[in-house]
Amino acid sequence: MSGKDSLKTLSTLDVKGKTFHYYSLPKAEEALGDISKLPASMKVLLENLLRNEDGETVTKDDLKAMVDWSKKKKIDREIQYRPARVLMQDFTGVPGIVDLAAMRDAVAKAGHDPEVINPLSPVDLVIDHSVMVDKYATEGAFKENVRMEMERNKERYEFLKWGQGAFENFRVVPPGTGICHQVNLEYLGKSVWTKEEDGKTFAYPDTLVGTDSHTTMINGIGVLGWGVGGIEAEAAMLGQPVSMLIPEVVGFRMTGALKEGVTATDLVLTVTQMLREKGVVGKFVEFYGPGLDNLPLADRATISNMSPEYGATCGFFPVDDETLRYFRLSGRDEETIELVEKYSKAQGLWRDNDNEPEYTDTLELDLSSVTASLAGPKRPQDRVDMEQLGSNFDLILETNGKSGEKDKEVQVKGKDYSLSHGDVVIAAITSCTNTSNPSVMMAAGLVAKKAVEKGLVRKPWVKSSLAPGSKVVTDYFEKAGLDEYLDKLGFNLVGYGCTTCIGNSGPLDDEITEAITEGDLTVSSVLSGNRNFEGRVHPEVKANWLASPPLVVAYALSGTTRTDLSKDPLGKDSDGNDVFLKDIWPSSSEIAEAVKMVDNEMFGKEYGEVFEGDEEWQSISVAEGNTYNWQDDSTYVKNPPFFEGIDKPLQAPSDIKDANVLAVFADSITTDHISPAGSIKPDSPAGKYLQENGVEIKDFNSYGSRRGNHEVMMRGTFANIRIKNQMLDDVEGGYTKYIPTGEQMAIYDAAMKYMENDTPLVVLAGKEYGTGSSRDWAAKGTTLLGVKAVLAESYERIHRSNLVGMGVLPLQFAEGEGVKEHKLTGEEQISILGLDENLKPGQMLKVVAKRKDGSEVEFEVKCRIDTGNEMSYYKSGGILHYVLRGMLK
Repeated sequence: MSGKDSLKTLSTLDVKGKTFHYYSLPKAEEALGDISKLPASMKVLLENLLRNEDGETVTKDDLKAMVDWSKKKKIDREIQYRPARVLMQDFTGVPGIVDLAAMRDAVAKAGHDPEVINPLSPVDLVIDHSVMVDKYATEGAFKENVRMEMERNKERYEFLKWGQGAFENFRVVPPGTGICHQVNLEYLGKSVWTKEEDGKTFAYPDTLVGTDSHTTMINGIGVLGWGVGGIEAEAAMLGQPVSMLIPEVVGFRMTGALKEGVTATDLVLTVTQMLREKGVVGKFVEFYGPGLDNLPLADRATISNMSPEYGATCGFFPVDDETLRYFRLSGRDEETIELVEKYSKAQGLWRDNDNEPEYTDTLELDLSSVTASLAGPKRPQDRVDMEQLGSNFDLILETNGKSGEKDKEVQVKGKDYSLSHGDVVIAAITSCTNTSNPSVMMAAGLVAKKAVEKGLVRKPWVKSSLAPGSKVVTDYFEKAGLDEYLDKLGFNLVGYGCTTCIGNSGPLDDEITEAITEGDLTVSSVLSGNRNFEGRVHPEVKANWLASPPLVVAYALSGTTRTDLSKDPLGKDSDGNDVFLKDIWPSSSEIAEAVKMVDNEMFGKEYGEVFEGDEEWQSISVAEGNTYNWQDDSTYVKNPPFFEGIDKPLQAPSDIKDANVLAVFADSITTDHISPAGSIKPDSPAGKYLQENGVEIKDFNSYGSRRGNHEVMMRGTFANIRIKNQMLDDVEGGYTKYIPTGEQMAIYDAAMKYMENDTPLVVLAGKEYGTGSSRDWAAKGTTLLGVKAVLAESYERIHRSNLVGMGVLPLQFAEGEGVKEHKLTGEEQISILGLDENLKPGQMLKVVAKRKDGSEVEFEVKCRIDTGNEMSYYKSGGILHYVLRGMLK
């Protein structure tokens, strides 16, 4: 361990005859002062600093600052945090490993040993984002989808297998195993991590960063973890600490218990709405109170999973008896379980209702007040009571100028049914959020069973799918005898992966697409996911609703979201009688009985050979070598240009002068708007590039799968079909006005024209810029288009740090100011003044916007480089440049 232990806190624990060394918080308290009321999540941070105190990156003053926080509940101080490990999924992981491979090339080119580029922390990459719902509602859907996945992604998987052999400390969980967060929760996570060093075994809190924003799911078992961009994760892998400000911690107190018929999904949508209204962006949220005694671990994980949706860095549940129960259920060994209990109690990390911590701020929820809910149509925090969904949808039609079309019907070609506004065309039980939760999954199975027994069938226009987060789900469905009923309603297994939630919903049937287009219909998807941003689930589906798995089944039976399922029938039974949701909704006792079927043998069986993969994975052969043999004709994996000129002297920051505006955006532009993960349009710059390189349209795959190719990804930047550039009137999609000629063209094409003339670019935006997934290509693509700065009213945490990590300057308008207030149209030339080698975090900078008529407007903006470390990264051209330059020295 790197700690100096200047406070003499090194202690030991005995577990089953084995000695574990650890840095004791109670001993530190003797020297530092009272920390008894510190939130558990903050104690984890304090232990991290205590263990890594080296007098340079972590000092005794950092430790004292944590104690000062205990008194003030808020303190403005930067700390260097070192997570124990890194988690990746393949969409974000492939570009991360591509960058490491490119760094090895750069090191070799500079005459050094390329093997200096190696993960120093354990890294697990789970391939879970690539399977698509091509086939559905048939017995062979799973097998066929997996076959197509392997066929489409062969180049990517060959690259990852090379990486597994070339890099140390790097493991790959093959496709068809599960979703990274569920694998993390059920297998990888330990709550207490251990490491052998100098003949001793050290124990310390399990902590991590992940290249997916829903890494926070692991907070459910008392593991502090959150999503970062791939860029920041790569730096953490290479030994760089995560630079962060000591956070505020909002306490969320729970009392009571959920009512009969209310699910964990209903609870999490309520929590998400409450916390978004509270405002917790950049803060920790920690759950406490007696209500946790009634909250199974899977429900806690569901709430933790959706931290990005309520905007918090993490949603932390301290370790308690329920954590240990879950560990036994999921097959963790007894030594691990005893260590977790003893360590947590010794360190004051054990949850205790009689000794509640003190927080920066608090809010409270009586669990019995939660009602059946959905969220949508395009934001996860917009909760709607199930009873209000129909009227809410009518309001959407009115808002979109379609109030006179409520009864509109479009005949589906060749079918005996028509489509209307609000009809459900996708019903998907999918995503990490809910498929890790046996109670809501068993509830879905029971709804299916009762529906089949009543003679109900799925409406024929609904594309239905079941994509669990791990194979354990399949095991318990089969044991409970519920799989056959789900199959009968078309919820056949389609794959183990994110599928619909990440935009891999696959194509709708041609005749359905035709009817939607012909009638300009606003149709719905209902999914048990966590993300429903516009254009994400499917390009033709404008209204997307998050719901519990049993409600997904119910809406597949109903076929429409313009209904009140509390009183409108789902359909008719075999005798022609109306059947209502209450007739097929299982009781809490029925669900509990089904959940008893889940046992630790299932976990042992499915995770026994978690890194092995199927025959197809095992048959992939790759060339060995410590540098990658890039294939010129590959359209999946290319050597990126990020490290060109790394051996040349650094240039100090300088003023950005006479920049053109590439685009002007309104509020809530997501990373999915900036860098979509879904389908590639044939007439888009990325689609044209692929066709020019011999790729047929049917083999385009998705943007997400092609993140290893910068040529595709820079062409896909700002290319979401639903993005709206305010420089153009009533135009959707990735277009802009090229100011020198006034032409409308694709944003990529305009950026390349500006680049030819050495014209710097800026992007203007509103509030919450970069909301959503921790998508590093949203920052990488921005920099490759020649954007030097983004001016926004506010930022989501991860995207702001990603911009800095790629050398793009994030600037924030003063409170109450923005594009409208300064009457900016995007046709101005923008100069940003005050950029030099003395630039400081949070500094105010002057912006001069020169209008077409020659007049000027001046205003000040805040430099949103927030920490000293971030400033070092920015001045080096980005975080990876900073690391690489340090190594080359």
